Amino acid sequence: MSILSAPLLLLCTLLSLQFPILDGFQSNPLVLPLTHFLSHSQNPNFTVLHHLKSCALHSAARHRHRRHLPDRRKQVSLPLSPGSDYTFTASVGAPSDPTVVTLYMDTGSDVVWFPCSPFECILCEGKPSYPFATPPPPPPPASRPVTCGGAACSAAHSGLPASDLCAVAACSLDDIETSSCSAPCPPFYYAYGDGSLIARLRRGPLSLPGSAVPAAASSAAALHLKNFTFACAHSALAEPIGVAGFGRGPLSLPAQLAALSPSLAARFSYCLVSHSFKSDRLLRPSPLILGRTEPKPSEPDQNPPFVYTPLLHNPKHPYFYSVGLESLSVGPSRIPASSILRSVDRKGNGGMVVDSGTTFTMLPSDTYTNLANEFDRQMSRAGFERAAEAEDETGLRPCYYYEDRKQWRRRVPGLALHFSGNASVALPRRNYFMGLESGGRRLGCLMVTSGGDASGEEDYGGPAGTLGNFQQQGFEVVYDLQAKRVGFARRRCAALWEEMSRA
Repeated sequence: MSILSAPLLLLCTLLSLQFPILDGFQSNPLVLPLTHFLSHSQNPNFTVLHHLKSCALHSAARHRHRRHLPDRRKQVSLPLSPGSDYTFTASVGAPSDPTVVTLYMDTGSDVVWFPCSPFECILCEGKPSYPFATPPPPPPPASRPVTCGGAACSAAHSGLPASDLCAVAACSLDDIETSSCSAPCPPFYYAYGDGSLIARLRRGPLSLPGSAVPAAASSAAALHLKNFTFACAHSALAEPIGVAGFGRGPLSLPAQLAALSPSLAARFSYCLVSHSFKSDRLLRPSPLILGRTEPKPSEPDQNPPFVYTPLLHNPKHPYFYSVGLESLSVGPSRIPASSILRSVDRKGNGGMVVDSGTTFTMLPSDTYTNLANEFDRQMSRAGFERAAEAEDETGLRPCYYYEDRKQWRRRVPGLALHFSGNASVALPRRNYFMGLESGGRRLGCLMVTSGGDASGEEDYGGPAGTLGNFQQQGFEVVYDLQAKRVGFARRRCAALWEEMSRA
C-alpha cells in the first residue's frame, strides 16, 4: 500500500530534529471524533444493497491490488467506496488562518495527503463528496516545500538516494556533491486499488482539534504541530478526499507524532460505532484515541480486558499491521486457517492485515470456502432458506431468508476468529450476518468474502488476508506499537466516546 520502508527508529531520530513540539503539547490521551461517511452522504440512490455491493467490490479491489502487484513500493491504499470508511478533520496552515481538511483514517497506508488547488479529480463523478461545495485550498502559505535532499523526500520516493532526487530536481552537480541543494522534492506518483494520485511533499503547521483526557482548559486546540510533513495532491483518480495514513511507515501520522510525543504515538485505538449501513445509527462519532493508556491492574475496570495478538514483521511491507490467524469457529466447529494466514515468509507473503480502510474481511479462497461451506451446513440444518438472488445483488454469499428476528438471533451460528497468542475474538452476529430487506422479504448474508487464491500466481506477494472495519465494529482496537501487538476488546463505542470526550 505505502512506499515507505526506512527503519522507523532511524527516521524518527532524523525527524526529531525538524519537528519541535509547540502549542498544546501534552502527555495525556487525545480523543478525535471519527465520522462514518454514511452520516453525511447525500446520495439518495445508494440503498443498503448498493452499499453492500459497492463495498464488497472495493474491498476485493483493495485487497487483491496489494497482493497481486510484485512491486508495492509505489502504492498507497485509499478508501474507495462511499459509505465504507471513517474520516476526521485537521487544520493546516497558520493557527491565525487555518484551513480545515477532511481525511480518511487509514491504518493500511502511511502518508498524510489532501487535495490542494489547483486540483483535478478524474472519474470522481458520482462520489458523495464530489463536486466540492468549495474548491480545495491552495498549499498553505505557512508551509514550505520539502527539499530534495531530506529524508522525507527519499522516503516518499521509495528510498531513492538524495543525489538522484536532487538531480531530477535540476540541482547543479556542485550542489549535489556538497549536499547543499535546496530545490523542492520532485512530485511523486502513487497507484492504488483503482486509482492514483500525483502529489508534492510540504512541511508546515497542522493541528488536531481533539479533546484532551482529562479535559483541560486548552483542549479545544489540543495539539498543534509546527513542522508536520504532508503531501499536497494536485491531481487524483477516483478519490477527492485526502488520507491520514496511520501505518507503520516513517511519514505516517503516528510516526511523526512519535518524534514529538512518544506517549501519544506509542498506543492508539479506535472504537467503531455499529451502523449496519444505516445513517440513523450514527448519532455519535467513533472515538479515535491517541495515547490510549492500559488500565492498571489495581484499578477496577468495568469493560472487558483486551486480548492481544503479536504483530508480525513483514520484511517487504513493514508498514502493514500484520497478525497471524490460526483458525475460525462456526458454532461448535473449528476451521483451521490456511498456513499462509498464520505467518509472513521472508518474501513478505502471508499474514492478515488489520485495516481500518477496507470494509469487509477477506480470506484466501480455501479458508473462505471451508468457512462458507460450514456456515451453509449449519444454516441449512437450522432451517434457513438460501437466497440466491440476493447473492447476486449484494456480491456476498451465502445469503438466507429468515422470518423473524428471534429465528435470526437464536439459530444463526456464532463466528469467532482465533489469532496467534491465544487471542480469540467472538464477533457479534450483526458483524457477520446483517439483516436487511429485499423484495419484501427479510434476509441476511455472510459478510466475509474471498480474497482469491494465491496458488499459481507468479507475481503473488503481500498479505493473505485482511480484517475489515465492518468486522471491527463494536470493538476497541488498540495498536500497541511499543509492545508490537494489536488488541481487541468489546465496547459500547458510543458510550466510550461520551466517556472519553467528557473525562
